[in-house]
Amino acid sequence: MTHPIPRAGRRLWGRIALALTAASVLTLTGLPGLQQEAEAAPKPGKRCDELFLGKKYPRTPANSGPPSSSNPYDAAPNDENYTFDNPDKAFDGLRPPTDAQLKKAGKSRKAIAKWKAAYAASGKPADRAMEIYARYNAQLNKATGYKDFNDYLRIRIIGNTGNRVKGDTFEARMVKKYNMVGPDWWCQDPVPYKDPKTGKTKYRIVDFRNRPRDWNVEGKSNGEIRNNQHQADRIIARQPGNKTTFSTITGAKTTKPTIDKIKAFDDELKQLRNTNRTQARIWEQRSNGIERTSNPNNYTNYDKRFNADPLKGGRGPIIDEALRSGKTPEEAKRLQKMYDANNGKGYFGRPGGIDFSSLEMNYVGEPVKGKGLDYSMKAEYVADPENNPGWGGDAKLTMASDSLFTWLALTPDKFWVNLNPDQPDTIMDSKFASTDAGRVLLEADLQLKHDFFKALDPKTDLGKRAWDGFAKRDGWPCLHSLRNWIEPGTAKVREQDGGIYILDAPLKLQTEPMDISTPGPGGAGCDLTKAETDQNDRVLKNTIVPLVEKWINTGPDYADLRRVYTSRVAAEWIRQKDQQQATDYRKIINSDDVSRWPLRAPNQNWKKTDVYDRYVKVFKEGEFKYEISNGQDVYVYTVGGVDFSKSPKRNVTRVQFDLENPGLDETTKTSVRTVTTYRDTDTVFMGGNSNGTQPGPGDEDPAPEPTPTDSDKPRPSDTPRPSDTPSTPAPDPSTPGGGDQQSPPANRPDPDGGLADTGSGLPVGLLSGIAAAVVAAGGALVWWMRRRRTAEG
Repeated sequence: MTHPIPRAGRRLWGRIALALTAASVLTLTGLPGLQQEAEAAPKPGKRCDELFLGKKYPRTPANSGPPSSSNPYDAAPNDENYTFDNPDKAFDGLRPPTDAQLKKAGKSRKAIAKWKAAYAASGKPADRAMEIYARYNAQLNKATGYKDFNDYLRIRIIGNTGNRVKGDTFEARMVKKYNMVGPDWWCQDPVPYKDPKTGKTKYRIVDFRNRPRDWNVEGKSNGEIRNNQHQADRIIARQPGNKTTFSTITGAKTTKPTIDKIKAFDDELKQLRNTNRTQARIWEQRSNGIERTSNPNNYTNYDKRFNADPLKGGRGPIIDEALRSGKTPEEAKRLQKMYDANNGKGYFGRPGGIDFSSLEMNYVGEPVKGKGLDYSMKAEYVADPENNPGWGGDAKLTMASDSLFTWLALTPDKFWVNLNPDQPDTIMDSKFASTDAGRVLLEADLQLKHDFFKALDPKTDLGKRAWDGFAKRDGWPCLHSLRNWIEPGTAKVREQDGGIYILDAPLKLQTEPMDISTPGPGGAGCDLTKAETDQNDRVLKNTIVPLVEKWINTGPDYADLRRVYTSRVAAEWIRQKDQQQATDYRKIINSDDVSRWPLRAPNQNWKKTDVYDRYVKVFKEGEFKYEISNGQDVYVYTVGGVDFSKSPKRNVTRVQFDLENPGLDETTKTSVRTVTTYRDTDTVFMGGNSNGTQPGPGDEDPAPEPTPTDSDKPRPSDTPRPSDTPSTPAPDPSTPGGGDQQSPPANRPDPDGGLADTGSGLPVGLLSGIAAAVVAAGGALVWWMRRRRTAEG
């Protein structure tokens, strides 16, 4: 009879995994460059149960091994979490050594052994730091050595240990989960094969091998196979008489190149062996490895982003991913190769695989005073990381964090920009102009002008439709001067678990006719009647506006604008929570002090007037020249801005949240502690805690499915609610509201800045705001009618 593995409790297994981790780290990083070659008499394999579970099972269960299927790729329905301790992660803030420190550390084997022994005896982090310096020094002048200390620290020291402990913990879980025990299953089993080019014998070290069934199973915690191992498998499979079948267990979303390679391998073997049975396949068992830092010390890096206290900092997977990405595409390619070459057990996930240009805030937890807050961000995976890896993570993360604090420190009446040739003194508030958030808004406004011109090109189908629909003078289309600006659409959010999920934060393009005094290159233009102006306005809103609005919400030129806007939504959430109870951010809110979050390199010398001068030059001289039928030149004049003074939101119900975003709450919770992928998408989630809170002992197991209770039933609070109290008092319309100048009349922002909900049950405060808006609109209409009648009289 078979002896299945006894079902231990989840927490017991968590302790087993941690014990394995602790045992595995006793073998510390070896000397750089001294990697064991498989050809040099590799160590024999060990029984998997003995190696990972510490006991021998007398028989192999009949249901052992990953599930079989006729498909080359299948996936388990649920994710799992596990933790592993990386003692060298505690040294991720170790600074590059000085010449004096290198001299003291030495570089010989004897010196390395001395510092290693000193650390083992004393437990002092300073001794381990000197050992790391000695190891770095020993490889410094070698051809294959690392010249940059930070690269060496992250890849060779932290990465080597991380690969070992993460890989061992993942493999131990797979052995237990899929019953790969008993005398049939051997781990780290060397399989010999002949190199077809040299004729020499080489060895493929197989993670899990069922010897009687000739079944090789590879475990990859990150979701992608390694090319050298895949090529070795192909050579083994072609050897005469070989009947080996191949499986891969991936612990993360499997990359498309990996799926394609395994499918091609399966097709190749089916043809070679004249069979329809699956020969090579992937079983995806997502297992999120949550790294814990053993014994943090004064060499541990605490990142200051998102922390209200300039003397404190946080930790999280997004910090690691950002610091590992290159600052330029060229540096990203260099780093991608280095990380990929040292990613044997998947510790580094997908090197170069994250598109940081798409990075946006996704979640902000409850900001509890003294405890910081959890946060999560999302991004897309890049299509081809090997040739075009993602880059710029550090800068994009800084922008998101700086913007959050900018939106907190300044009052919302300053959150607008304005490019108008008639208003050179009303570009933007000077404090706002000293931040990257302000810079992004003004640059986006100039980009908007360019894109509106571009969309109006009559050589395109849409542009021609617009010109054909405009009012005519003597047969020629005549366009009025107009104002375009960007403002927030209604954000879809879910307030839950003490935090806020930002599900969708769209931006809207608004346009309206507007008189301009400054002459453009085409002269005064047409004197249109109101009916003709309204006609043109309708044409633009039905043709050009939807296209440009799509570019704003999806195009790469507006990625920074979308990034700073999602930080705006998150900041307003913190404002509202701080009104209810004091948080660490209270001293920052409305302080008018943004000195901690200045313009960053390479834009440290940016000036709002430079953008304005560029705009005026284009306005006066023209940017696009359209040929209308007989070659006559036509120019389009626009003015406008970006207005983030208001950030409306709609709080979706629990039912809608679960229906449209199944499992997002669990994915987000996991992402605070490790990089994870949302379901079957190419969207990656990663976050952190602003105070560096470590994952707890309960994180090694998936959370149990919730049992329906009365608290889960729909409640009044789960339906769309009216607006919260505005975060700042609305300034009197006749006063500047604390900024440098009064916002331009045609671009006056909503001073509330609140996350104004839409829905039923409007309170007195919101009704008063609507009434004020109606009065203002009515006043404008009366003024226009009087002006019109006077002109006609």
